[in-house]
Amino acid sequence: CGSSVVLLKDTKLMDVKLGQLGSWLAMRDFTPGGILGAIRRGHERYYNKYINVKKGGLGGLSMVLAGYVILSYMWSYSHIKHDRRRKYH
Repeated sequence: CGSSVVLLKDTKLMDVKLGQLGSWLAMRDFTPGGILGAIRRGHERYYNKYINVKKGGLGGLSMVLAGYVILSYMWSYSHIKHDRRRKYH
């Protein structure tokens, strides 16, 4: 009977225990090529799960729209905060 041993490097982030998080992060590839590969894999996973489906819905597009709204609010927050203190005459 063969036991399936999964290496810490091969485990997904959701399967990592909290005590193993530091050593799991130390095994990640933080070179520009590794970060670009992780972004590419994340984009492919998102695209295949929400966009490239047989019966599409509004789930994937609404997530992109919500992300855009949040990012644009964060980018213009200092301007909004400055205008909030201004008196209206």
